[in-house]
Amino acid sequence: MKITKVESSILLVPDYESKACSSAQDDIVVRVYTDDGIVGIGETDTNPWATKAYIESPSTHIMSVGLRELLVGEDPLQTEALWDKMYEATAMSGRRGLGICAIGALDMALWDVKGKAFGKPVWELLGGAKQPRIRPYASLLPKGNTIEEYTENLIDKLVQAKGDGFTAAKLEVCVNGPYSHMGLQEDDSEIVKIVAACREAVGENMILMVDVAYCWNDWRAALRTIQQLEQYDIYFFETPLRSDDLDGYAALADRSPVRIAAGEWLQTRFEFKDLIDRGRVDIAQPDIGRVGGLTEAKRVVDYGSLRGKLVVPHCWKTGIGIAASAHLAATASNCPFIEFLPGDLSESALRRELVRDEIGMVDGYIPLPRKPGLGIELSDDAIKKYTMA
Repeated sequence: MKITKVESSILLVPDYESKACSSAQDDIVVRVYTDDGIVGIGETDTNPWATKAYIESPSTHIMSVGLRELLVGEDPLQTEALWDKMYEATAMSGRRGLGICAIGALDMALWDVKGKAFGKPVWELLGGAKQPRIRPYASLLPKGNTIEEYTENLIDKLVQAKGDGFTAAKLEVCVNGPYSHMGLQEDDSEIVKIVAACREAVGENMILMVDVAYCWNDWRAALRTIQQLEQYDIYFFETPLRSDDLDGYAALADRSPVRIAAGEWLQTRFEFKDLIDRGRVDIAQPDIGRVGGLTEAKRVVDYGSLRGKLVVPHCWKTGIGIAASAHLAATASNCPFIEFLPGDLSESALRRELVRDEIGMVDGYIPLPRKPGLGIELSDDAIKKYTMA
């Protein structure tokens, strides 16, 4: 089998909100075509215009090879070997950041091809299932122009998620810091008030996580708020500090009464090794598209297991990434949850419409996927409707 074509499509909802902190409003979908008719699908969560240019750029020398040129003519079943080849051939222009995100989308598509070629779900090819089902948490980002609207909308979404059968949910409490929703800049006490109101709304039997989107520069400020939240039984507290503040993460993780989670923006096993060993976080959160695809995400999961850490894949995109996260989690005994953006609670039409037969939930859990590859199909109508380039 040979790769005959690599295609990248930029998708964008027409009513996108540039001041919102939702990256589900745009997407880059890659499709890898083979000479026997199999097509693999992948995506990544970063700037789609830049990623498309990176994939399609021509090669000029052996340290900055164009990814599309590199893959055409190769055997798509050699997934790990192709990952290493892409990483090494783009070392000057890639190695971290956008370059690894591009590799991540392509690697995801290659695993989809491989599963379809062998007639097996991806989790079987990644080493087999270590848990019989996957537990999703509903990832909830509210809307609203005031703190009152924001809080009310988050509670509404949380109550609906519980009614839909979710047993766990993450509260996106982005009301302070550089990535606050719609420019809100509230006092830290508002974070505690919002979480308290959410806990009261759903009671004690639902697991809650909290994401504050890199709210603080100082781990001591983060710790003060976390200590106030301990009474609300929070499973983990996500991204309180900047990604590169590994010493701050270590100081916070050593003192926090709540698990500290981070890693959504990191690339490769090498950055996660630093986050786990130097940053000492309790939970690593690789985003499969951003970390470098399923090949590299599996390496992160395995390293986390070796170091006694939990891994909870980040995913704020479409049913493509959710499927990849489910396949990865099935192979890991240290992966208690995956992030799941419910389509009916998302303002993004891409999230709702792009995947026709996405992986679903039964009684609060996702059953092991049984279809070959990632087990999903794209909606041609959605591709046509939202494609920009």
